[in-house]
Amino acid sequence: MTDMKAQESSYKTDELIARDIDAYLLKHQHKSLLRFITCGSVDDGKSTLIGRLLYDSKMIFEDQLAALEADSKRVGTQGQNIDFALLVDGLAAEREQGITIDVAYRFFSTENRKFIVADTPGHEQYTRNMITGASTADLAVILIDARKGVLTQTRRHSYLVNLIGIRNVVLAVNKMDLVGYDQDKYEEIVADYAKFAESIGIKAFTPMPISGFMGDNITTKSANMPWYQGPTLMAHLETVELDVAADQVRPFRMPVQWVNRPNLDFRGFSGLIASGVVKPGDAVRVLPSGKTSTVTRIVTLDGDLQQAVAGQSITLCFADEIDCSRGDVITLADAPVQVADQFEATIVWMADEALTPGRAYWLKIGTQTVSASIHAPKYQVNVNTLEHMAAKTLELNAIGVTNIATDRPIPFEAYEQNRTLGGFIVIDKMTNATVGAGMIHFALRRSQNVHWQALDTSRETHANLKNQKPAVLWFTGLSGAGKSTIANLVEKKLVRMNRHTFLLDGDNVRHGLNKDLGFTEADRIENIRRVGEVAKLMTDAGLIVITAFISPFRSEREMVRQMMQPGEFVEIFIDTKLADAEARDVKGLYKKARAGELKNFTGIDSPYEAPENPEIQIDTSKITPEQAADLIIERLIP
Repeated sequence: MTDMKAQESSYKTDELIARDIDAYLLKHQHKSLLRFITCGSVDDGKSTLIGRLLYDSKMIFEDQLAALEADSKRVGTQGQNIDFALLVDGLAAEREQGITIDVAYRFFSTENRKFIVADTPGHEQYTRNMITGASTADLAVILIDARKGVLTQTRRHSYLVNLIGIRNVVLAVNKMDLVGYDQDKYEEIVADYAKFAESIGIKAFTPMPISGFMGDNITTKSANMPWYQGPTLMAHLETVELDVAADQVRPFRMPVQWVNRPNLDFRGFSGLIASGVVKPGDAVRVLPSGKTSTVTRIVTLDGDLQQAVAGQSITLCFADEIDCSRGDVITLADAPVQVADQFEATIVWMADEALTPGRAYWLKIGTQTVSASIHAPKYQVNVNTLEHMAAKTLELNAIGVTNIATDRPIPFEAYEQNRTLGGFIVIDKMTNATVGAGMIHFALRRSQNVHWQALDTSRETHANLKNQKPAVLWFTGLSGAGKSTIANLVEKKLVRMNRHTFLLDGDNVRHGLNKDLGFTEADRIENIRRVGEVAKLMTDAGLIVITAFISPFRSEREMVRQMMQPGEFVEIFIDTKLADAEARDVKGLYKKARAGELKNFTGIDSPYEAPENPEIQIDTSKITPEQAADLIIERLIP
């Protein structure tokens, strides 16, 4: 009997433990998550502060602590004491130099909140790394060494924090132990920073004196600074309002990520709510189309909801069958976002290769990816002095203001109002590498005042009148390859076949339409863009357009291809070896280029990017121009 009671008591104890674990896990699951960054000048103690937070929040296992103690003695910078920075500085180069290079993310948790902290580098050459870390942050801890005060890098990071749109800023005056916990020194630094913060638009910040190494005002109030009456750093992090809470009071916006159609009886539109609140019965508008409907259901994996708020992933069902697809934005019907195709924006350039003005890049904003052309910068910002400087391009880590034109209207909001619909990344079309990040300021007025005029006579009508299929025969190759010669023969043969054609020759176009352009990389890109637009208009008129241009860059040839209807762009590579083209040199251009009299000449001091998959490739060393023309005609009109 006694054994049975003991066993029953054991079962009850296990059941209580299981309930406690379930309750703890449930509470942990529903804790709010704060993402924040630490930034400041080199050796201001960013990594040490994060290490202290991890240590004090008991997020370090015994084996990690033992390794930390061993590493501190071997490569630490604090003598025989624990070097908390080593918990974060993971790269060998960081440990050797005692600096942060890459962005280091760490997770920790307290009773009240979960945290993801990003330790961002302080050096100017790693600006792109800091932008990456700050892009998802709700709060920034800007550290200042109490011995040094406000430095150039402090100003730069504060500018970047404000540029990215982080509203919650903590000014942590660190290493107070090294200035004897001097209140006057602390207040002097805070006053100095306050003047600068006001000048760049930081409306409010929370100052606090700390010592990351000694633990003063990190998780507990410091006895060394009784004059400080504010919260500890941890207390502030646990109670500060999150951006998602502020987003919930804004108008409803949800970029569509996926059209959810598992069967014939269900059609919904899935996405993450960027801002606002939505309920069944709400009238909504889908942009850019402007179609309206009413929400009938809010569907989630856990069942239907009566209300959804910013930060939740949901599926919306509508009362009407309206066109809505990935990249569209669902808003309240009476509070839509703007739609435009030209903007002013700030861009942070993050690639080793400089921005090429006029070149087409992919621009990803929200869930939509569009082709966009970035104009030459209006000015570049010197992030150390905030001076506006003239610039023709943007180099690695540079920040500039420029105009952007997309290939179609997109729904957006200014970045300061909505980071999801105002922030974007720039992607190189050829490498698919992310080369920049940007923030939209506003739509250009001309994008709102210039509209497409509906025309009754379609491009199909024009083509039918000419009894032909429009096309662009794009001849590309080195100077002297024979492009113009073969293109001219092709046009003569097509005319004999009663085809309606027009030949755009590279040299001829530069006598008029492109008379203002030179031969720099940017001018070459603009040259091809203009010709592409003209060719597009001609195909709309039903013509077969023949072009003969060096067009040395793949990305620009691809840009023209994207302008045309599918199947209408025919890339013809006139493949001639450089030695053969130079031997012909009918115009004497190679001779001038070799002598240094002609700069940016393709094949000599400017590259030519040969087509990778042209529709037609002509090897001029094997066939004559006449034979090449016949071959092209045969491929074009079997």
